Amino acid sequence: MGRIRVLSDNIANKIAAGEVVERPASVVKELLENSLDAGSTNIRVEIETGGRRLIRIADDGCGMLRDDALLAFERHATSKLSDVKDLLSIATLGFRGEALPSIASVSRLLLETRSPDEQTGTRVEIAGGKILSCEEIARGGGTAITIRDLFFNVPARKKFLRSEQTEMAHIASLVTHYSLAHPDKTFELWNGGVNLLQATPVATLRERVFQVFGSQLLEDLIDLGEREKIMPAPEMDEEPKRFAVRGFVSRPQVQKNNRNSIFIFVNGRLIRDRLVLHALSAAYHNLMPPACFPFALIFLDCDCEEVDVNVHPSKTEVRFRHQSFVHDFIRDAVRDQLMMSRPAPSFSPHPQPGAALPYSDFSQMMQNDANDATAPEFILHPVNPPNARFNFGDAAVPHETEPGPSVPAAMGTVPMAPRAGEAAPLRLRVPDTHGGFPLDAPPLESSMANIGDLRPMGQLHNSFIIAAGRDGLWIIDQHVAHERILFEQVLAQQASGRAEAQHLLMPVILQLTPEQQIEYARIEDELRASGFDTEPFGNRTIAVKAVPAALGHGDIERVIFEILEIAEVELRGVSVSDLRRGIAASLACQAAIKINTPLDYKKMEWMLRTLAATEYPMACPHGRPVALRYGMREILRAFHRI
Repeated sequence: MGRIRVLSDNIANKIAAGEVVERPASVVKELLENSLDAGSTNIRVEIETGGRRLIRIADDGCGMLRDDALLAFERHATSKLSDVKDLLSIATLGFRGEALPSIASVSRLLLETRSPDEQTGTRVEIAGGKILSCEEIARGGGTAITIRDLFFNVPARKKFLRSEQTEMAHIASLVTHYSLAHPDKTFELWNGGVNLLQATPVATLRERVFQVFGSQLLEDLIDLGEREKIMPAPEMDEEPKRFAVRGFVSRPQVQKNNRNSIFIFVNGRLIRDRLVLHALSAAYHNLMPPACFPFALIFLDCDCEEVDVNVHPSKTEVRFRHQSFVHDFIRDAVRDQLMMSRPAPSFSPHPQPGAALPYSDFSQMMQNDANDATAPEFILHPVNPPNARFNFGDAAVPHETEPGPSVPAAMGTVPMAPRAGEAAPLRLRVPDTHGGFPLDAPPLESSMANIGDLRPMGQLHNSFIIAAGRDGLWIIDQHVAHERILFEQVLAQQASGRAEAQHLLMPVILQLTPEQQIEYARIEDELRASGFDTEPFGNRTIAVKAVPAALGHGDIERVIFEILEIAEVELRGVSVSDLRRGIAASLACQAAIKINTPLDYKKMEWMLRTLAATEYPMACPHGRPVALRYGMREILRAFHRI
């Protein structure tokens, strides 16, 4: 007897279920996509015990005829495709015809549906893939599918499920983000009788983001608008292809520890695509630390024949026909908007922990001071220009030239807490006689482009510039600010081929490892374009005869080896522009002014003006924030003015 045999439908369905139904959220995804394909405008999702006990999805879509309701549970039965050519231009979310039979094979399923073409509805009950009953019922239009006891007949699969809270979190995330993709529809999510999501139809995506996430997250997001790009016809007999991207991305200071806050939709389908993820990372390159990720809600729309969605059983991955075009389009759309908006970071009442970054000597010094009871407090070193005038609103007050009105002594006293047994002092309502600030004025738009208009007030620990502006109080990290300035200067010199260099009186001889020797040979031209003059000097040895003008003699060896390490570990196989940016980042970091460096008023003023003129003044090349702003609204709220 031969060893090869045809599997039974029961086993085949359970194998397919293992590919399609990974967890309760997979069931919700398949059924939710069917509801959307049916043209539903109202979708209600009910969950119990994380989806183990109950998953129920009801919609007001087109419903099914009685014969179709039965046929839907046959493998590869679908209303979405009729010809092999249809696979080249799939416009629906579902198309394989595997979801319902796969789900029914590992659960107790109840289908209730009615098509407008029939007077009565249909009720189909299935358990473990076997049809138990099929009968007529009276019901309104649409479809309701109830899943009970998921994996009841596959206990091994049930053991791999996570906690109830974890499985519910996956379901909530899925429903939430499909509601974002369809702001014109109603989505309800219930968990054990508790309403988790109630999203009613709105006109714009921005309104839906506010509806789902609230105003706090919305303030940290940048709207990409609607960006389009036409790709020339790839073939002579084809039409030009249109691509459009829209959505929201977070400001660079919003840094997540994983990619769980990145949601990508292609033609309305929620996917996890490496190409788009890489394009997003490239857009934030040098604006965010490598180990951090943004919040992103990206919608890419294109012709159906430009994307193949038939590459994964659960339809979570796609393949683009012109991958380089799509990658560069998304990268440029996101980065251009980041550059254009230049969002200003603000103080957060609940700051997120930042990723560990290099050269944190100042942070280490502060930690040591915190552990030392005798350490000095923070010191603000004021620097006042001649005839400085401090602007508050429209009034200009000269500094140390016009004394203010005298203050009665009684107004300067501080009320003391009552002693034990004493009555509390009578609190009278005191009218606000200070005034002067237009509380009803529209909020000032804060942008890093306005940082050049700030007025330096001094330094904190000779390391942070304190500056005032119309939109609040600013703290600027002088090292990373100078680093951003130098970084863009080096990039400009690389592009023009006119890098400023200084010739060394005596060459610096460096010994390389075999790996470093290989990388040196590969990037020698880029080193020269950055201002280095080097040449081989024996076996695995190079002589450095000239270096960039801003680089100190003591930093030469460190920078050379750092650049070789970047080339070897991080940038092998990528574009020349990325390699140049890596070299520029290393040069800028070593050449920038350090912490504990006193600056006079003119130097601080130059720093702010020059920083404002850079392409992206918000972050250093390694992703550290350059400045923080304590806005006027926060200041007024802290002083109980609003």
